[in-house]
Amino acid sequence: MDAQLQAVRQDLRAASQRLDRLLKGLSDEGWRRRPQTGSWSAAECVAHLNITHEAYLPRLRTGLEAVPTSGERGSGRLRKGPLGWMFGRMVGPLPRVAGRRRGRVKAPAAFVPGGELPRSEVVERFRTLQSELMEFVEACEGRPIDGVRIQSPFVESVSFNLFATLVIIARHQHRHLQQAEEAAGGTG
Repeated sequence: MDAQLQAVRQDLRAASQRLDRLLKGLSDEGWRRRPQTGSWSAAECVAHLNITHEAYLPRLRTGLEAVPTSGERGSGRLRKGPLGWMFGRMVGPLPRVAGRRRGRVKAPAAFVPGGELPRSEVVERFRTLQSELMEFVEACEGRPIDGVRIQSPFVESVSFNLFATLVIIARHQHRHLQQAEEAAGGTG
């Protein structure tokens, strides 16, 4: 597999492993606990990722349909573009300054989880969607996926190329898994 796509797969795999580590020994209370008013629980963080993946996957599939199945990728390297590069940096795990995470952004209402969030259902859905994302990355192999734009479901006026979108999704997972670890009482 192409090294750049392999790196995306590895980030997705690492996110799954991170969730597995989080879940080990985590009580139902820890799963639901909000560390402070207005913050999310581990359950809400993972449910948010599920909502995000459900919004992105149809867009990714539609975008891939527009990518030629054969032909050269130009320079051979997939490009993220300036906006994709910037968002790829912004949506990853948040840095700590004076013991606090900096750079928080409020999620649009459609991406805020609500209702009862049973651990087994939320985790099973995450794993199913993660498997679909991994299969999708495999389907991108050898194709010029940086030539097709995907509209962000978060902000409809923003779009990234398909490769940048995959990088953003993987980094976004680590951001919210870090948040879930902190909510559950871990250090992240």
